[in-house]
Amino acid sequence: MKNPTPLTVFVRCCFPLLLFLCAPVFAERTNIVLILCDDMGYSDIGCYGGEIRTPNIDRMAKEGLRFTQFYNCAKCNTTRASILTGLHPRFRAGLNRNMVTIGETLAKAGYRCALSGKWHLGRGKDQHPMERGFERYWGLLDGCCNFFNPVQRDPVFKGSRVRVFGDGRKYVKSFPEDFYMTDAITDHAVEAIRDFSKGPAPFLVHVCYTAPHYPLHARPEDIARYKERYLGGWEKLRDERYERMVSMGLVDPAWKRPEREARVGPWEKEKHKEWQALRMAVYAAMIDSMDQGIGRILKALDDSEVAEETLVLFLSDNGGCSEQFPDDKPSIEPGPKENYTACGPAWAWAQNTPFRRYKAWTQEGGVSTPLVARWPGKIKPGSLTSEVGHIIDFLPTFLEIAGASYPERHNGKSIIPVEGISLLPVLKGGTRKGHEVLCWYWGGSHAARQDSWKLVWEKTEKRWALYDLEKDRTETTDLSTKYPEKVVALKSAYEEWRQRTGAPAPRGPKKKASKK
Repeated sequence: MKNPTPLTVFVRCCFPLLLFLCAPVFAERTNIVLILCDDMGYSDIGCYGGEIRTPNIDRMAKEGLRFTQFYNCAKCNTTRASILTGLHPRFRAGLNRNMVTIGETLAKAGYRCALSGKWHLGRGKDQHPMERGFERYWGLLDGCCNFFNPVQRDPVFKGSRVRVFGDGRKYVKSFPEDFYMTDAITDHAVEAIRDFSKGPAPFLVHVCYTAPHYPLHARPEDIARYKERYLGGWEKLRDERYERMVSMGLVDPAWKRPEREARVGPWEKEKHKEWQALRMAVYAAMIDSMDQGIGRILKALDDSEVAEETLVLFLSDNGGCSEQFPDDKPSIEPGPKENYTACGPAWAWAQNTPFRRYKAWTQEGGVSTPLVARWPGKIKPGSLTSEVGHIIDFLPTFLEIAGASYPERHNGKSIIPVEGISLLPVLKGGTRKGHEVLCWYWGGSHAARQDSWKLVWEKTEKRWALYDLEKDRTETTDLSTKYPEKVVALKSAYEEWRQRTGAPAPRGPKKKASKK
């Protein structure tokens, strides 16, 4: 055998040392799994007072942190744009090239990024996930689809077929008999986690479920679990959830309980109780199925031996949905792929316990989201925080975790300055200086929050109302006449935000034509 050269001796002696010195660089890097569900109410999951079986999300809460005052943007697409960009929605711009996404910023920081599921941010070339920082993508660019056959035309909107992309840019035109969208989204997220875990680079996997967004589609075995559960009606369900939420410390019993919404009739007068109960049973089954998928994601992290270095977050994009369609009638059964049904306002009212209103409204029922975060060794198990946060905070949080900075320019374009604030101090059990003002708009509904004060445009009454959320988070007592100076200050803050984001102004009552 030849004597080793000096270079060989150096490599043999020093290379293990170099690996040891370099290892902490990756050990300090954190993987991120951001799970977003669609149109789920504030109190649906078990760890927020719900009766739906969600053992895997509940496990995350037991091992991690729950937020009681976390906010979304009231609607599917605006929430998604804000999560990705760290910006409030730009109502005339959508997602464009003067915004940078979490995929783009984390990819630049050395992360591998994948997105599985719903995109809902446009179909143009520049709006495809793989043009915005994600090296892998499987899912639909649209807002919703048939869960059993995504390309089947729906009987309600009668629009163009949903486009499902497999392997990034290839259209999927047919699906197997046993296909179910929730399972498929999980499959591709799990595949990305397993593949990414094989290499040294950290990763981001953004899981965007379409559940429990309409249409109400679920597997029969999941529906069967809830078939009898909701025969007591929406008022009883809301009462049961409220009591559990109080006992969990999620709701202050001093807050008044809002009266039944105007669109919600009394259960005792409901003529089709079994059909109504089945609507909610299918909805619950959709969440149950999603939780099963989240269990598979957590197992993939465990099996890949990266769970201890992974931050996992779960939240909803807005409150429960009150929309109804022509097919929402007792003669049409919710659940099978042939039918296109929704829950309606009465069950949405229960889903958003204890708050008022629903998706697309800026009252707490529309903009409040459950947020569960699990990060072993960093987040204290079983903790609860009342720190106010917003989905625009995710991007700066992830950048701080990655040790990366937010760019002033990207791909030759000037970038809008980030508007979110890192949640890292809160995740680690502390506090932070939060947002001076938070504002919302969607579909004629407007709101602004500063400290505990919230100004809400009551769009059915065409007027501003003022609430003290510390004493009245359920928004039952209007204080606008008692504190007119607060109204003026918050209206001014909202107007500045509105001008900056392109949101329209509140529209007051129509003026009556004068009689000649």
